[in-house]
Amino acid sequence: MSDAAAAPLERKKRTITEIRDSKKTGEKMVYTSVPDYTSAKWAELAGVDVAVVRDSLAMVAHGHSSTVPATMDMMVMHAQAVRRGAPRTFTLGCMPYQSYNTVDRALVNATRFMQDGGCDAVKPQGGKSQAHILKALVDSGIPTASHIGLTPHTIAMFGGFKIQGRTAEAAMKILEDAFAIQDAGCFMLEFEAVPAKIATLISKQLEIPTIGIGAGAGCDGQILLSYDLLGVFTDFKPKFTKRYANLTEVAVQGLKAYVDEVKTGRFPDDDHSYGVDDREYEQFVNLVEKRRHV
Repeated sequence: MSDAAAAPLERKKRTITEIRDSKKTGEKMVYTSVPDYTSAKWAELAGVDVAVVRDSLAMVAHGHSSTVPATMDMMVMHAQAVRRGAPRTFTLGCMPYQSYNTVDRALVNATRFMQDGGCDAVKPQGGKSQAHILKALVDSGIPTASHIGLTPHTIAMFGGFKIQGRTAEAAMKILEDAFAIQDAGCFMLEFEAVPAKIATLISKQLEIPTIGIGAGAGCDGQILLSYDLLGVFTDFKPKFTKRYANLTEVAVQGLKAYVDEVKTGRFPDDDHSYGVDDREYEQFVNLVEKRRHV
């Protein structure tokens, strides 16, 4: 067995305490969103700290144009697959659109993520305006994070996917949101599409770790979509995504070779077909012949 294949047996799942303490220890936490069993397995083999079941799977796995169509049923199904693929990796479930718009709704849906989806924590979106909901989740014993800056659930309010915090006033709003998340008892927060200098300065004011996506190197950790960084999803490429592989190109080349070999009769060959004992085959031929003459 290879070292990579053996790694999960030795791996210990990261804990809330370790994630929170990364702010003090300086350890850069690595997050990646994974929509399915196979990508979750890859993430665990690679040593990713946190596998995120992000509602972007509505886009990368279901072909929607935004995250809004993601439902709790969809998210729980994917969370279960991710847990099976990465049983020793801390899993964070992102609560989908309108699944946390009231305290009662948030508690029911976060509980589904934990009980049915097998997640270790949940992540709604929002800061100051959502603080009462975040606190209710934390007070109920559900480990909770949040997401500010560009929040995909409110892109209609932003007028699309636009960088947030480019003015001093807008940056102050993000700072106040960050403090509200911390005060609610969340163990982590995520910045999305925030200027690097702004995210760095805000992060320095906080006691909880910050995770960035399009927010520069000054955050305490980073997250990218696995389908983006591996070149699986190619409909578009955000500026903040670095491609570490191009699996779509490899996959299409492989499928083209398959199509060609089937069309030309080269596949399947004897190496990829099952055999049968010659005597049994001859007996079968005789039985077929007899049947034809009945």
